[in-house]
Amino acid sequence: MKVGISSLGCKVNIYESEVVTELLKKAGYEIVDFDEVADIYIINTCSVTNESDKKSRKMINRAKRNNENAIIIVMGCYSQISPDEIDADIVLGNKDKTKIVQLIEEYQKKRAKNKKIYDLSNTPFEKMEITKFENHTRAFVKIQDGCNAFCSYCIIPYTRGRVRSKDKNDVIREVKKLVSDGYKEIVLTGIHTGRYGIDIGTSLEELLSELVKIPNIYRIRLSSIEINEITPKIISLLKNNKVMAKHLHIPLQSGSNKILKLMNRRYNKEEFLTMVDNLRQIPDISLTTDLIVGFPNEEDDDFKETVATLNKIKFTKIHTFPYSRRKGTPADKMENQVAPEIKKKRVREIINLSNKLENEYYKSKIGKEYDGVIEIHQNGTTIVHTTNFIPVVIKNDNFKNGEVVKFKITKVDGLNVYGEIFNH
Repeated sequence: MKVGISSLGCKVNIYESEVVTELLKKAGYEIVDFDEVADIYIINTCSVTNESDKKSRKMINRAKRNNENAIIIVMGCYSQISPDEIDADIVLGNKDKTKIVQLIEEYQKKRAKNKKIYDLSNTPFEKMEITKFENHTRAFVKIQDGCNAFCSYCIIPYTRGRVRSKDKNDVIREVKKLVSDGYKEIVLTGIHTGRYGIDIGTSLEELLSELVKIPNIYRIRLSSIEINEITPKIISLLKNNKVMAKHLHIPLQSGSNKILKLMNRRYNKEEFLTMVDNLRQIPDISLTTDLIVGFPNEEDDDFKETVATLNKIKFTKIHTFPYSRRKGTPADKMENQVAPEIKKKRVREIINLSNKLENEYYKSKIGKEYDGVIEIHQNGTTIVHTTNFIPVVIKNDNFKNGEVVKFKITKVDGLNVYGEIFNH
């Protein structure tokens, strides 16, 4: 039988869809492009904003149009939080994705619709692992699920449950297997990665200390980490261990103390700036961030404070989002919601600032030598990401996907960076 899979949202969803893909292939199913006519469609949904819910519904409808007789399976955050809105043959939340083959077989026997939604407030980590990552030169490894932070704008603690971690030995085994199968770069991902281990008597710094020792491992990246979870040991590893990628994605969300408090973030801008100063002691470190503009009660002065904070920090890149109301969160009920046209204007201003900072950072690296993993894209372009996550376009002289090459950054044109291989 043919299966089309669509994965919406975050890196955790991408990883979980890869797990589902691997389980189905082992059971003899054929994985096809989502837009092909298939016997089964699986939509792994996102629900981080109201817009994400809309995208999830759109993909469900697209699957039904592709083949009205297909088995439709909807899983993930949208189905966890809004199962009653979904008309599908199988509806799963964020548990039992590893039972996908069994659930399909049960449905084929009984032809009875099945909704399996669990309370995730006291659920253990669902054991899952991959042995390969199709069509990727770097492999994601999910080490953690859930979030206890309850930021006022965020639905994720309700869709993903409380913090729970993958057993440390399971993570090490999975990474070893991926490395032995030729993956050079491993990206550690989770819903709240920095809280890894708090429920099982370990920590992210302990896990990283073990992973960097794995024979033949080339590079480890952290997908995202909160500023107040970066310990001295993690800084030391970033500074002194070549395996650790010199790039951190640290969500700021706002540079105004008033707005940070309303968001229920666990730091103020002064603490953030102090930690950034510590991180800048790591040679060649690149820091990127997420920012929400137009949060309820964000006045012009608050926005100006955020811009001033950003100019102090000088992130390499700022991923900017207009605040999007999310039903079920405290921020949705706040007064003084910001008008859409003001949000758009603020987003444009931050994008322009981000582009300027990114260009300046790239230009400062002209002439520098790096090594990285060859990634040949479908359009034929060859990209190599530096340790600090600069995407460098290089001329491909018959190098293969996944090869490690040394190169020099030679030119920057806007946000495009070019380099030349000097040693193979």
